[in-house]
Amino acid sequence: MSNGPTHFRSGVSNTSPGDPLYKFGMLDPTKWHTYFNDFDTFTAADWTITTTEGGAGDATEAITNADGGRLLITNDDADDDRDFFQKVGESFKFATGKRLFFKALFQVSDATQSDFVMGLQITDTTPLAVTDGVYFRKDDGDALLDFVVIKDSTATTATGIATVVDATDITVAFDYDGDSAIRYYVNGVQIGTSAVTNLPDDEELTISFGIQNGAAAAKTMTVDYVFASKER
Repeated sequence: MSNGPTHFRSGVSNTSPGDPLYKFGMLDPTKWHTYFNDFDTFTAADWTITTTEGGAGDATEAITNADGGRLLITNDDADDDRDFFQKVGESFKFATGKRLFFKALFQVSDATQSDFVMGLQITDTTPLAVTDGVYFRKDDGDALLDFVVIKDSTATTATGIATVVDATDITVAFDYDGDSAIRYYVNGVQIGTSAVTNLPDDEELTISFGIQNGAAAAKTMTVDYVFASKER
């Protein structure tokens, strides 16, 4: 018996006959837990924000004028100044038999003299050295993107999977098959597959991103969107 969607003249259904949403006309959104933020608006209270400001200025976070909506994060201008964001409420957990997807589009002003993270992590004041998460990371002093799967501070890391370019959009994504692999992607192309040896399956995680200066000059991160979805 096919597990594909049922097609109607008025739409499609991925539920079974008798289900209350069988004739809804669209795919059942309740089958997945989904978070998507296109940053048409920004409310600071929705986020746990960790900020370091070594100089006399202030970091800023605000919606900027851009087609599609974008959040502009601007650090103060001291070395190692940082601004990291974690959505309030850890609401994603890796589980056997449940697929999970993550995708984000963003850019940074300086691809070499900056550190950043983007992905799912536990709530922590040190996202660059978090104990549990699945995320993309770039270290200070190079423009190379890494992919990290870490549980209880033991990590499986794929290094140098792509090159980040100054002030240029990059799309990163990963998907967990619910079993034995996490595929990771850059700009829509699968780059590799990570084992799940260190999959953080005993912790709830949350959307996490942000940037740290790698030199004594203000750096920015501009986030177009973040998306995460897990099969219920």
